[in-house]
Amino acid sequence: MFESFGFETLTAPQAAVYFALALGLAFGVLAQITRFCFRRSIVGDDRRQAAGVWLTALAVAVLGTQGAVAMGWIGFADHRFMAADLPVLAIVAGGLLFGAGMVLTRGCVSRLTVLTGSGNLRAALVLVVFAVVAHATLKGVLAPVRTTLGSVTWSLDSAALPGAPLVWAGVIALAALAFALRSGNRAGTLALAALIGALVPLGWVGTGYILLDEFDPIAMESLSFTSAAAEALFFTVASTSISATFGAALIGAVVVGSLISSLLRGEFAWVSFGSPRETGRYMSGAALMGVGGVLAGGCTVGAGLSGIPTLSVAAILAIASIAAGGLVTNRLLSATASERGAQATRPAALPAE
Repeated sequence: MFESFGFETLTAPQAAVYFALALGLAFGVLAQITRFCFRRSIVGDDRRQAAGVWLTALAVAVLGTQGAVAMGWIGFADHRFMAADLPVLAIVAGGLLFGAGMVLTRGCVSRLTVLTGSGNLRAALVLVVFAVVAHATLKGVLAPVRTTLGSVTWSLDSAALPGAPLVWAGVIALAALAFALRSGNRAGTLALAALIGALVPLGWVGTGYILLDEFDPIAMESLSFTSAAAEALFFTVASTSISATFGAALIGAVVVGSLISSLLRGEFAWVSFGSPRETGRYMSGAALMGVGGVLAGGCTVGAGLSGIPTLSVAAILAIASIAAGGLVTNRLLSATASERGAQATRPAALPAE
């Protein structure tokens, strides 16, 4: 469709970068206001409200994406989510690692990207380490881990949920909205969450239909942070040698959108580490998310918010594994903290005479 616009100086890949900038700015603003975060929705103190925000976005994303598929604008038959041979070991292991990492860093990658824009230096460093490790897992020294685990596959009769897609979309959306409406959130907050969800089908349709150019094809993409962070890192250090990509533009725009929103709302504040122990915990979590995000095929946004609307079995398995990893890690940390607290209340032993 893109060639019908008659642009003489703008190619489809270049237009995709501008499109990603718009999507990223919108996501950065909306996510900063709503505190959009998958980790908070499963282990946060306000997890019911956080889950309501996340599920509202998911409901809109599912309905919008499958509506676009029904209209014939886009299709996922050739998308990586729909591979007939499911790399089950990589997805489960990656999801568990990512879930553990997001608990250690107190935020999924999308949330940490937003926090970076609002002055959180912990989040900024985590984002850099995450991008480095993700890139190493994709194309560097950790690539053998990815290829070895990815070689263990499970053949599926269908890579998508069986049955009518629109029926599945309706069931998922109704279940998500039923919870969201009882989550205790204000209507305005849920409305903003719905706008976050609308960015997902907008991304799919924008790159897969509006910017489709048979002579200069681009990948069909939507909101995602794992490969995007790796692309942003590579572009940052080699921008004179490579062109900007959809992912690199998306990450940069999310940070800028969050910065603008936090400044306008008076919520920008510098935040840093409190101790070497805390620094080590965050760096460990960043590394786990870097490896895990690549193995699982995406983060809580790439495999979750954008992946589930494709009705892909791989995406659903990934987000379930991420949730399991987060829950288990949070329980282990809570048990460890309780044990330390009990030891601190015991009287100290007298030294030997």
